[in-house]
Amino acid sequence: MATRISSRNARFQQLQTLLSNRNKRHRAGEFLVQGVRPLTMAVEHGWAVRALLYDGDRRLSQWARDLLAAHPDVEHVRMAPDLLAELAEKDEAELLAVVAMRPDDLDRIPAAPDFLGVVFDRPAQPGNIGAVVRSADAFGAHGVITTGHAADPYDPKAVRATTGSFFATPVVRAPSTAEVMAWVEGRRAAGLPVVVAATDEHGDADVSGFDLTQPVLLLVGSETAGLTRAWLDAADVTLSIPMTGSASSLNAANAATVVLYEARRQRLAR
Repeated sequence: MATRISSRNARFQQLQTLLSNRNKRHRAGEFLVQGVRPLTMAVEHGWAVRALLYDGDRRLSQWARDLLAAHPDVEHVRMAPDLLAELAEKDEAELLAVVAMRPDDLDRIPAAPDFLGVVFDRPAQPGNIGAVVRSADAFGAHGVITTGHAADPYDPKAVRATTGSFFATPVVRAPSTAEVMAWVEGRRAAGLPVVVAATDEHGDADVSGFDLTQPVLLLVGSETAGLTRAWLDAADVTLSIPMTGSASSLNAANAATVVLYEARRQRLAR
């Protein structure tokens, strides 16, 4: 089905809400994907495309033409270049996609014997969620969970910051500690001895001296307030990253990256 948008009509305004309004985004169950690599990864990993939006006034690249041809049954929206640029948030875009969200089901995260997962508690910045998801993918984690009142992983800024890893690594929202710990207890009851490891500057153990080859759920606190008391109580161990210089702590995404790298290093060494 082909349509055209040449003015800020109702359809354009509906698409615009996917950029900026999380409530309407989640009510619609869909989000905007910007960029060649994220879009390619979304298709490769089988995410459901609902609409393809493209610049109606230029000759499209072979990549864009192939993508449109591969999705003949979804809505194809030919757009005025300035309107597409507004949705793309950058001028050079030739094609965007509206993609269906996946359910916030913790069982989407595989509970493998070498399980490595990340909880990002109450992240305030979409870009930091994206950075953690990208690092999780790079260092072999099986999934990322955001908890509490937090930035939206489906915010285009978060998705864009993952550079496509969002579509390869399950990202699930959970309301609170209780839901995640119930899932952890279920995994333990099924024979997977998951260790819940918090990161904190006053940790019980240095991250390099702790066995991260066992099944681990890593906890990372919000950028401003750190981990909640509920998460600190739920943790089996608290890990610290040795630092020098005048910095008192690391950015949450940087701290997650350091521990994920150490887990990967230990697992490769084993």
